[in-house]
Amino acid sequence: MNNLADTVVVDPGFGGGDKQAQAGATQPQDPSVLVPPPATKQSSALKKTSRYRSRSLSASSTDSFSSASYTGSSEDGDDVPPREKVQKNSKGSSDFCVRNIGAQHAFGRREIEIAEQEMPGIMALRKRAAEDKPLKDAKIVGCTHINAQTAVLIETLSELGASVRWAACNIYSTQNEVAAALAESGIPIFAWRGETEEDFWWCIDRCVNAENWQPNMILDDGGDATHLMLKKYPTMFKLVKGIVEESVTGVHRLYQLSKAGKLTVPAMNVNDSVTKTKFDNLYSCKESILDSLKRSTDVMFGGKQVVVCGYGDVGKGCAQALKGQGCIVYITEIDPICALQASMDGFRVVKLNEVIRNVDIVVTATGNKNVVVREHMDKMKSGCIVCNMGHSNTEIDVNGLRTPDLTWEKVRSQVDHIIWPEGKYIILLAEGRLVNLSCSSIPSFAVSITSATQALALIELFNAPPGRYKSDVYLLPKKMDEYVASLHLPTFDAHLTELSDEQAKYMGLNKAGPFKPNYYRY
Repeated sequence: MNNLADTVVVDPGFGGGDKQAQAGATQPQDPSVLVPPPATKQSSALKKTSRYRSRSLSASSTDSFSSASYTGSSEDGDDVPPREKVQKNSKGSSDFCVRNIGAQHAFGRREIEIAEQEMPGIMALRKRAAEDKPLKDAKIVGCTHINAQTAVLIETLSELGASVRWAACNIYSTQNEVAAALAESGIPIFAWRGETEEDFWWCIDRCVNAENWQPNMILDDGGDATHLMLKKYPTMFKLVKGIVEESVTGVHRLYQLSKAGKLTVPAMNVNDSVTKTKFDNLYSCKESILDSLKRSTDVMFGGKQVVVCGYGDVGKGCAQALKGQGCIVYITEIDPICALQASMDGFRVVKLNEVIRNVDIVVTATGNKNVVVREHMDKMKSGCIVCNMGHSNTEIDVNGLRTPDLTWEKVRSQVDHIIWPEGKYIILLAEGRLVNLSCSSIPSFAVSITSATQALALIELFNAPPGRYKSDVYLLPKKMDEYVASLHLPTFDAHLTELSDEQAKYMGLNKAGPFKPNYYRY
């Protein structure tokens, strides 16, 4: 294999059709690569502070969003781009690219140790399987969010025998200190907070195409590693034993590839596993939406009118949490079943245009594109907060706000005021990307459940005998779903009731499970 030269890697593209829709929702659309339009005359209201600009370029696009995470990380104040630095860890390795390994790795290690205490399932799996090394000889390319919780997963995979190389699936969610800690421990990691689009694809390419190392497994969040490898290294892609995907967007892309006959390896859809769907999507988002909004805007929820777009598990969690804080919550839905659920749960189901002029907060949670467009934002009241909780960064048409007539003002990290000529403004969080991973922290316990599911899926695909899985997309076996849940029960001192032989025979079940058929809806 040819060694990769340090050249810019751009999105190889699927070719044809709508590139943004096909290339996937996690593809960064970095505004700093846009050419700002000529300056225009400002109104007197906009001359009050030099932070206002008469161009549609957010300051948050160019300041790397600081190295600080919302979980209390340290800032290093280093403006030198990571790709221009020469860094080595204490072992002399330079096979990584992070913001600042020397100043941040110790703090990142403490963050990881704290996360381990709240991740009982993945730690129990690490302890139980460490001796057997079920991932020995596995070479895993990972492309996920990089924070303290995912670091626990990455180090667990290494403990189970895998060789890993890792990049970030989101340009704003990386905790720099955690990336530094992983680099110090010897993990080849290429990620930092505030990457450009060119940096993003370069980092993934450095993971995929490494000297004397060929990947045979992919762990993806959004499908970007799969996308790049399939288009740029098709021969290498055919040698992969399996793909594990955890996001709605990435799973959708896998099903598209399968339908088109382009998926040449088996893939595991862990997004629709029961444990991931219920705990990561529902319970985790139920807590993190409040944390994200409060930390970024200091908003008081009582009495606020909120519209949540989408009533899947993420939307359900957001709506329930906001309702519990005294908000008046509206729901938009395309699915009559989800709409009926929302109605039975006490929410009014509306079209967005019916309430857009009056709501104080707009939350998208659909995984679709152009859910909130410029037409909607033109109608919003001044001070309306707009954010996204779905994986897709195309739900809010942010490009529609990058016009000469609007002014962007950065008020704090990940928070922009978009100001209309008449003085009206809306508050856009994380430029339309995942608000809970950009503006707050997420519960480590929920991530433990997802991480254990991902690890088991990797073990299953890597060790499966030839022929068990064809080149298609599969759901995680029900038995593994139940095993993930059982790993977390001791935390609550929960004691399962056991079936008697007579009861098991009557129900037609194995006493050890699985206890529900695949079609069962929890």
